[in-house]
Amino acid sequence: MKINKIIYLILASFLLVFTACDPIVDEASLTDSTDVAGVELVARQSTPGGNKVTISMVSPGITGYWNYNLGTALTNEVTFVYPIPGKSTFTYVGTLGSQFFTKTIDVQIDQLDTPLDQDWYDLVSTNTSAGKTWVFDGAAGSGKFWWFMSPPDNTDSAMSAWWNAGDCCPPVDASGKMHFDLDGAANYNHYATASATPTKGSFVLDVANKKLIIKDSKILGYEAASPDNIYTIITLTEDKLVLYVPNKNVKDPGTGWTFVFKPQ
Repeated sequence: MKINKIIYLILASFLLVFTACDPIVDEASLTDSTDVAGVELVARQSTPGGNKVTISMVSPGITGYWNYNLGTALTNEVTFVYPIPGKSTFTYVGTLGSQFFTKTIDVQIDQLDTPLDQDWYDLVSTNTSAGKTWVFDGAAGSGKFWWFMSPPDNTDSAMSAWWNAGDCCPPVDASGKMHFDLDGAANYNHYATASATPTKGSFVLDVANKKLIIKDSKILGYEAASPDNIYTIITLTEDKLVLYVPNKNVKDPGTGWTFVFKPQ
């Protein structure tokens, strides 16, 4: 009997210890401040139909960011000069509290009455709807540097050739061309030869970060392309375009690669 009492006391002691060690659970949960229908997006243009646009998410208690096609803005409001006439759709990505959501707003742009950054005119010409065609600035045997291996991860050395591949071993599309225009969208076409049927895609010109992004198509000289089709802009003027792959290009992973173009 005495032994049983001692065992009960020991068990009771263990029970108290384990109970004391149980974690305190915070059962507070996130709640939504509204639903998606209640999220209000507003667009303002500096002039009726003009291309200087401010888009805002004005509902309280919502956080997120804007994708305005030219880039993203980690704020609830962003102002930009849009280069493409017609109806454009901009997307807000946010959280209601317990869940993420996306919501869009359409803006009709009828006139490019606010000048674009000069890089846009250099890439697509001042006739933005007609656009502009670029070709390689050189050919095999010319001795020029127009498609070559360069040092990796160093934009300052992008024009330093490790191997002048274009002069001896040009890409399969060396005689091709690429065309950029803003006729209703940011349109991009890659032509494997001067008369080939184009591979159609689109592009993003990220002026602030000096990037050119090709979507759903190929860069001219694609044998040494960037795997994600993102290119660093070294030079962009009316008569010269130099793009650089810092590393992990398709042809020689671990090196840089440089592409030099001129208008057709």
